[in-house]
Amino acid sequence: MFRITLNRAIVVALVVGTILILINQYEKIISLERLNIWKTGLSYIVPFCVSAYSSIVERRDTGKRNQFLK
Repeated sequence: MFRITLNRAIVVALVVGTILILINQYEKIISLERLNIWKTGLSYIVPFCVSAYSSIVERRDTGKRNQFLK
């Protein structure tokens, strides 16, 4: 179960992070300037954390719902 959450979070981080970098640092990419390392790192870390957290919370809440229904 943890591996599925981790894999999903990595895929989401790569897709969303890349889109965020293209949006936020487009001018620097086009002019071949150096990218801001903090913005680049956060563009991948934040979507990873949000995706992993939401998956973990959903699984926890689903388990609680299933126990309540029994």
